[in-house]
Amino acid sequence: MPPIQHALLSASSAYRWLKCPPSVMATKDIRDEPSVYAEEGSTAHEMAEYKVRKYLGEADIEPPLTGGFDAAEIDRHTDTYLYYVTEKIEAIRKSCPDAAVLVEQRLDFSNYVKDGFGTGDLVIVADNVIQVIDFKYGKGVAVSAERNPQMMLYALGALNLYDYLYDITTVKMSIVQPRLDIISEWEISVADLLEWAENTLKPIAKLAAEGDGEFNAGEHCRFCKLRATCRKRAEFMLDVAKHEFAEPAELTDDEIAGILTIAPDLAKWADEVFAYAQARTINEGKKWRGFKIVEGRSKRRYENESRIAEICRKNGYKVSEIYKQSLIGITDMEKLLGKAKFKELLGDYIIKPKGKLTLVPKSDKREEVNIFSQFKEEI
Repeated sequence: MPPIQHALLSASSAYRWLKCPPSVMATKDIRDEPSVYAEEGSTAHEMAEYKVRKYLGEADIEPPLTGGFDAAEIDRHTDTYLYYVTEKIEAIRKSCPDAAVLVEQRLDFSNYVKDGFGTGDLVIVADNVIQVIDFKYGKGVAVSAERNPQMMLYALGALNLYDYLYDITTVKMSIVQPRLDIISEWEISVADLLEWAENTLKPIAKLAAEGDGEFNAGEHCRFCKLRATCRKRAEFMLDVAKHEFAEPAELTDDEIAGILTIAPDLAKWADEVFAYAQARTINEGKKWRGFKIVEGRSKRRYENESRIAEICRKNGYKVSEIYKQSLIGITDMEKLLGKAKFKELLGDYIIKPKGKLTLVPKSDKREEVNIFSQFKEEI
């Protein structure tokens, strides 16, 4: 699989930049955060691509490695994708034997979006119709094909490639999410797609490319690299949180229901801001007014279990006393030996690692860690 290239105004991020045009330039210099979920998704995509290419008769291609991910699960879900894809290909070939089937095809839509391109998982081009299919391995959020800008941009790219060869009137779009057992389908006429491209897409893309337009907060913030520090998102979340809850003294049932609806988004936003602040403190020594870094709680653990077992046996303790399925826990061992004997015999073999650094309010009773002295020691 060739190295993945990403456009600044990419199809995959179109849902965000169409809603919030200036976010493109505001985040262009922020590096992507590596994620095990993204790695897993890439691995599954490679397997899906391999299976489709094998079905289409490509020879001399090797199956991709699945690394540390669940190979059986990837195999099962990519099979679901393959079955759907082959059904579509065969159905279209019945009416159009010379239909073009494009796998991992670069699709250029730069006539509408500056330097815009994307990579379509599968595109089938035939008389009257373009079928765009996207494979999504995530299991967190269901994605609908209806008016999905990523899919519509792919369709525009496919039209740019093949409109002169085929009389295309309709675009069909499918998103396959096998881990959620969901296949979403939607279609649009080419005339309506081009109207959207000219009158909606093109002017917003121009704003985004120039860093203009208004910041807007909403569901599209989820994958924005500025989500933890964006002022517009903070204003939006805080406005939602304080929504007319001043009077009367008790919340109504409707207000409680409203809070239940927005609570997950508020909690996620708060977690993202906290994680950002904590990471800057730990990695850069950043100070936040009213907060400090302390060591989190940690548990004692044995440094050398075999050595401890040997000492206990030599001092008359039976194997059945000190072992369960493994060596009994430190608290149980301390109870068995007594605190004084425990300290005398095993004190040198018990370690208490430093707790994980965590950001807490100043009112916390734990002692503040001097993060700057740690930096000096490391240097």
